Amino acid sequence: MADRTGIFAGNDPFALARTWLADARSAEVNDPDAVALATVDAAGMPNVRIVLMRQIEDNGFVFFTNYDSAKGREMATSGNAAFVVHWKSRRRQIRVRGRVEREAGPLSDAYYAARPVDSRLGAWASAQSNPLENRQVLMDKLEHMRSVHGDDPQRPAFWGGIRIIPQEIEFWADGPNRLHDRFRWTRPDNGQSDGGTDWTVKRLSP
Repeated sequence: MADRTGIFAGNDPFALARTWLADARSAEVNDPDAVALATVDAAGMPNVRIVLMRQIEDNGFVFFTNYDSAKGREMATSGNAAFVVHWKSRRRQIRVRGRVEREAGPLSDAYYAARPVDSRLGAWASAQSNPLENRQVLMDKLEHMRSVHGDDPQRPAFWGGIRIIPQEIEFWADGPNRLHDRFRWTRPDNGQSDGGTDWTVKRLSP
């Protein structure tokens, strides 16, 4: 569109998202890659929580989690997820909706290996989203995992990446008098991991 200029300019939404994130890194106090991830359970009840979006690839967004957690189970059942990232310092946000797939290969291995050792052991120790009697039980499990796996634990099979392959991305920026700028990028779902590149961009009313 003719008026999609300035911070909205460009023909690649993933490149644009990386540019916005890089800008936010210089201004946000904490975790500029923190996003609110939304899923639904088998009954259609929504869930939302904060996760760290660690990779913006050429065709998707990747975060890492326990596959047996509530969000992991819900995404495995529905096959879909959505998230929003809001940068208060920049008065911008990005909303994404799309299909999900597991990224359980070298990317997950590399990210896991780069984590502090206690975080790596913590992935083994925590049965994420399941009831826990008290914190001491968790800390005891952590020390048990240290005795089992040592100081160089390998990535557990139940922990790894989730890639969101969007069919819709919206870029939003604050405007005067609440007349915000919104551009929604959409593309058909071709059922493939590449998601296709045939984007349609439309300006939305604020």
